[in-house]
Amino acid sequence: MLLNLNLGDFYAIMTALCWSCGVIFFEIAGRSLSTLQISLLKNIVGVIGFILFILLQGHAFPIFSNQEYNILVISGIIGVAIGDILFLASLRRLGSSLSAIISTSYTVFVFILAYLMFDEVISIISYFGGFLVITGVIIGTNDHNIKTTPKQLVLGVLFGLFAHLCTAYSILLIKPIMEIHPIVPIALIRFSTGVIISGFFLLYLKGHLALKDTIIRGFSNYNLLAGSFFGTFLSVILWLAGYKYTLAGRAAIYNQLSTIFIIIFASIFLNEVLTKRKWVAIFLALIGSFIVSIY
Repeated sequence: MLLNLNLGDFYAIMTALCWSCGVIFFEIAGRSLSTLQISLLKNIVGVIGFILFILLQGHAFPIFSNQEYNILVISGIIGVAIGDILFLASLRRLGSSLSAIISTSYTVFVFILAYLMFDEVISIISYFGGFLVITGVIIGTNDHNIKTTPKQLVLGVLFGLFAHLCTAYSILLIKPIMEIHPIVPIALIRFSTGVIISGFFLLYLKGHLALKDTIIRGFSNYNLLAGSFFGTFLSVILWLAGYKYTLAGRAAIYNQLSTIFIIIFASIFLNEVLTKRKWVAIFLALIGSFIVSIY
């Protein structure tokens, strides 16, 4: 049987692979950089990459209406400035493999928000799929082998869930704009917003010396640079392209393959232990997100 993959499906699958690589590099970078520092630095690298990409293309920058600019900025605030910081804070507390289990909530959020925002119909069986995802998250986090305190575990789960809620809402918010405008300028506006907000908070909380030190340390941290290239520049372009060229549901489920990729990469490169409980959690969460995507 031949796979029925369109161009958007391919972009969504590649998004999962690139994002998974980025997550591993970000976790390693987090051993020497704070959450806010990583958020700022990865967004700066992304913005530089998007600008170079536009310049190499040689195309004129598209003309957005004031309403479109406002929507893109709001999307950047929610999905990049807030969502990324929450995700990185969750990753720091949970580790890559457990964070990957929490990420299965992303597909459920996409479908719920798509229903609320665009009146996309959700079947009863889709609610069952959402229940399986939640069950998987509960099983995965109720593991005695997890080396973190109960408080940090709860915070990590909550940060992760809210991060994926922000991400799902921010991408659906700009889907109508992506249908008429190229994706890289859209990404540039969103991530420039993230840079401004992250930079402001770092400057406000730590001062200009800390901001200068962050830039110097960040651009000499190869794990941060690699994570930014794969997890911000490449994955964001592919992620937006996936939503532009295929249905939101199909893109979301293919993006969810990152759960498997991250678990495998964390086991290989970070020596994270894969318990039977985690595998059961992964299985339930993936089955649940798959059910949500096809019904």
